[in-house]
Amino acid sequence: MITATKGLRVRRAAAVAVTTGAVLVTGALTAAPAQAVTAPSITAKGGYLMNSATGTTLFTKAADTKRLTASTTKIMTAKVVLSQSNLNLDTKVTIKKEVSDYMVRKGYPSTAHLIVGDKVTVRQLLYGMMLPSGCDAAMALADKFGSGTTVSARTKSFIGKMNTMAKSLGMTNTKFDSFDGISNGTNASTPRDLTKLARSVMKSSTFKTVVKTKSYTAKTITKTGATRTMAAWKNTNALLGWNGTLGIKTGSGTEAKYCLVFAATMNGEQVMGAVLTASSEANRTADVKKLINYGYARIS
Repeated sequence: MITATKGLRVRRAAAVAVTTGAVLVTGALTAAPAQAVTAPSITAKGGYLMNSATGTTLFTKAADTKRLTASTTKIMTAKVVLSQSNLNLDTKVTIKKEVSDYMVRKGYPSTAHLIVGDKVTVRQLLYGMMLPSGCDAAMALADKFGSGTTVSARTKSFIGKMNTMAKSLGMTNTKFDSFDGISNGTNASTPRDLTKLARSVMKSSTFKTVVKTKSYTAKTITKTGATRTMAAWKNTNALLGWNGTLGIKTGSGTEAKYCLVFAATMNGEQVMGAVLTASSEANRTADVKKLINYGYARIS
C-alpha cells in the first residue's frame, strides 16, 4: 500500500513536471510575436520606418530609390531656418510683391494667403509653411535667410543651404532644387533620407510644436500699422493625434502623387518614417497607419 502510494506520488510529480515544461514551452512561444510581427504591405512605391529613439530600421520598401518629394521638401526649409545662428523667431518679415508674383507664376499652389506689404514673424511663417503648406511662406523664408542682393539670388542661395544641410545629415540620395517642393526637374529624395531629416529636425522644440498644431491663427501687421487677423491655417495632416501621431508633413503633386513624413509616440515607443508616391490620399493614410501600428508592435 505504501509502495503504491509512493508510485502514485512519483507519477503525479512526473505529470506536474511535464505540465510545467509545457507551460514553459508555451510561454516561450507566446513571447515570440514581438519579434515575429508580420511586416505590412503598403501601396506607396517607397516607404521607410525607424525606431526614432534608437535609429534602428524597422521597415523598408524601395527605401533608397529617389522620388519626387512634393511639399515634404518644406521640412528641410524649416530645418535650415531653425539652424540659423542667433535666430529670433519674432523677427518681422515684410511680404514682397515677388512672393505674390511667384504664386501667380506657379499657378496658385498651396498657400497661406499672405498679403503683400504685411509684416509677418518668422514663427508665423513657419506655421504658414507647415500647416496649410504655404509656398508663399516658404518663399518668404528662403528670401529672408538666403544671401545675395536680389530675391532670385537669395532664394537660390537658400536652396544651396538646403543641399549643404542634406549632405551634413548623410542624406546621400537627396537633391533639392526648390524651397517648397515645386520641382524644377531635379528635386528628389528617398524615404530613408527624409526620415533622417525628420529625426534631426524633430529635436527642435519649435518645429515639434508647429507640426503637431492642428490650427493656428496669425495676427499680422498691415502697411498702415493695423493688426490683421488671418483666416486660421489648418494642418493638412489628417492623421494628427491618431495613435500618438505628432506630425510631420504631407506632400502631393501630379507626378509626386501622395507623400507623408510622419512621427508618432505612444507608451514610450517612438516611430518615424516616410511614404512616397502613394496613389491616393486614402491609400497614403492607410499605409502610414499600418506602419505606425507595425512599429509599435515591433518595439513593444
